[in-house]
Amino acid sequence: MKPGDNGSEIIVFEDVCKTYPMGELEVRALRDVNLSIKEGELIVILGPSGSGKTTLLNLIGGMDTISGGRLVVNGQDISNLDPRGLTDYRRTQIGFIFQFFNLIPTLTALENVEFALELVEKDTGDKSLRALEMVGLAERAHHFPSQLSGGEQQRVAIARAIVKSPPILLCDEPTGELDYETGINVLKVMQRINRENGQTIILVTHNSAIAEMSDRTIRLHSGEVAEIIKVENPKDAEELVW
Repeated sequence: MKPGDNGSEIIVFEDVCKTYPMGELEVRALRDVNLSIKEGELIVILGPSGSGKTTLLNLIGGMDTISGGRLVVNGQDISNLDPRGLTDYRRTQIGFIFQFFNLIPTLTALENVEFALELVEKDTGDKSLRALEMVGLAERAHHFPSQLSGGEQQRVAIARAIVKSPPILLCDEPTGELDYETGINVLKVMQRINRENGQTIILVTHNSAIAEMSDRTIRLHSGEVAEIIKVENPKDAEELVW
């Protein structure tokens, strides 16, 4: 059974719009989006620049607010949360993985992960080390970012995102700065997290080959959902070629 086959809906968009003021004009980044994502799915979002991919991710992550419609995440309507409510939501429900690693250079790998966990709880040591073990970096725990390769830094960033056990991981071009081999290794880690931990992963990318490892692929165009493709036999990450 693939993740998400029998899962409940963890994210629901209902006629969601997002507009941004540009002088006297309004730019519509998302237009009447209706979409549901099941718990445990690995979703890949594709689309050209300006199609609304990052806007969609930012709305789910509580980093931006909708202009119209309704957005429900893990049973909570986040459409009208105040700033404090959004902070609590991001802290407990969402893990972020970005194209740029954003590690603190003066902290070791383990300390970077511990720092993220300290926002949620005080007892950080064992959980932080287990998160590094999950991404295959326990032996590099006491190395600083400057002593790690790009792929290793991205895996530390993944450990930092998963250490608080958020139900949803949002990934914005996580392999964008990596070469092919390193990118595949990072995708293997993410696929393992999805399969073993059951965390819902939403991955934005320009790389259409990555869609072959998803449960479903969502294509955006001009702020609208242009196509949703169910992938019948998702590939293992190491099978991907680009």
